[in-house]
Amino acid sequence: MTLQTDVGRPAGTDPRRSPRQPTRRHKPPRVWSNRFDMKASPYFYVAPFFVLFGIFGAFPLVYTAWVSLHDWDLIAEEHPFVGLDNYSRLLQDTDFWNSVVNTMGIFVLATIPQLLLALWLANTLNRQMRARTFFRMSALVPNITSTAAVAIIFGQIFSTDFGLANWLLGFTGLDNINWHAERIPGWIAVSTMVNWRWIGYNALIFLAAMQAIPRDLYESAAIDGANRNRQFWSITIPMLKPTLIFCLIVSTIGNLQLFTEPLLFSAGADSIRGGSERQVQTVAMYMYENAFAPYYNFGYGSAVAWLLFLLIVIIAVANALITRRISGEGKR
Repeated sequence: MTLQTDVGRPAGTDPRRSPRQPTRRHKPPRVWSNRFDMKASPYFYVAPFFVLFGIFGAFPLVYTAWVSLHDWDLIAEEHPFVGLDNYSRLLQDTDFWNSVVNTMGIFVLATIPQLLLALWLANTLNRQMRARTFFRMSALVPNITSTAAVAIIFGQIFSTDFGLANWLLGFTGLDNINWHAERIPGWIAVSTMVNWRWIGYNALIFLAAMQAIPRDLYESAAIDGANRNRQFWSITIPMLKPTLIFCLIVSTIGNLQLFTEPLLFSAGADSIRGGSERQVQTVAMYMYENAFAPYYNFGYGSAVAWLLFLLIVIIAVANALITRRISGEGKR
C-alpha cells in the first residue's frame, strides 16, 4: 500500500492541529510609574489639606505677625514700621492685663466644672436605662442652640431685679447680686452659659470612649468583688485618659478665645468693653476693640492676637504635659 497525503500538506502532520500562532509578547511593567504612584500619590492625597491650611491658617498667622510690627491704621495710607513697639506698649497696658485676668478667671470656671459634669453625665448615659437614645440626643441640644438665644435667656436668668438667680438667692435669705456690674459674679454668669452649651458635647465624646472599653474588664472586676464606683475609678478613668487630654486641650483653646458669650451678656453701649468697668472683657474682645471699632489700629490688635496665640499654646502644652505626667505616675 502506498501512503496517501493531501496535496499541499507535508507528510507527518496532524490535520487536526492548527498551525501554531505566534505568541503575543507582553510589555514589561513600567516600574517608574509604579514607584511614582507609591511614593508621590500619598502626597497628592493630603495636599488639599495643606493647601487649605496654608491659605486659611499659616498665611493669616504670618501676615498678622507682620502687621503687628507696623503702626497699621485702617484708614491711613501709610503704615510705618515700628518693630516691637506695639508689644512693649501692650505689656504696659493695664486694660490688656485686665482682659487676661478676666479670660483666665472665666477659663477656670468654664473648664474644670465643664469636664467634671460632662464625665458624670457620660457615665450616667452609659448605664442601662429606658429611652437612652432620647437622652443622648437631648444632651446635644444646648450645643446646637443659637448663642444669641442662649445669651438672651441667661441674661434674663441673671437679671438684677427679676432674674431667676437672684430669686433663688432671695429664697435662701441672701441678698441680690448685680451680675452684670461686678467682676466675679460676671465670670460665674458667663462660665455658666459656656458650661450649659458644651457639657453635653463633651459628654458624648466621653460616652463614645466609654463604649469602646471592653466589657470583659468590668465583668472580671465584678467577679473580683469591685462595685460600680471602684470600676469607674479603676477601669473607666484610666482608659479615658487620652480622651480626657483631648477634651482638656480643646476646652482650653475654646475658653481662652471666648468672645460671643461675654459680648452678648454685657449687651449695651459698653458691650465690646465687657461692661462699664471692663469686668467681663476677654482678650478676644480687647483685640476686636483695638483692631476694629472704635480705634481701627490693626497693628496693635495684631499684637494682641499674637500674645493670645502664645498664651493659648503655653497653657495647652502645660495642660498636656501635666496630664501626661499624672497619667505616667498613675501607671507606676
